[in-house]
Amino acid sequence: MNHAEHCTDPHHHVRDAKAFVKAVEAACKARGLNLTQARSNALQLIAESDKPIKAYDLLEGMKKLQDTAAPPTVYRALEFLTEHGFVHRLESINAYLACHHPGGEEHATPFLICDNCQTTQELEQPKWVEELENQAMAMGFNVRAQTLELHGLCAACQKADRAK
Repeated sequence: MNHAEHCTDPHHHVRDAKAFVKAVEAACKARGLNLTQARSNALQLIAESDKPIKAYDLLEGMKKLQDTAAPPTVYRALEFLTEHGFVHRLESINAYLACHHPGGEEHATPFLICDNCQTTQELEQPKWVEELENQAMAMGFNVRAQTLELHGLCAACQKADRAK
């Protein structure tokens, strides 16, 4: 199944954290991956967050769930979760958010990030990603990673600004 077929609603985002964690658990089982308690705790906190979460904020939340949580625990969990496509790392704000299709294949995707409220939206535009990669290849460039983050103001923040 290709990425475009997998997710047909470009505005669908993780809202049910428990269902998201269950989907990741199922994906891990199907792929033979070990979702440890620390990884599961990190995943749960990321899924529950209404905006991207920074590693040290995640650490504070994990300390409430397990006394032994420390920075290396968090970074190892984040490494696993990003490596397997369950969460995305937003490079420009150094924060993490849940991928809204955790059972899908790995993919590069553009993000819209509100500079005011930090709301982030994952765009479902695989043709854009493919076009960028094709242009890079045509220029003899071998793409290893791709991060496309568009910053600005979301509709709600624009409306609030206009109301002032």
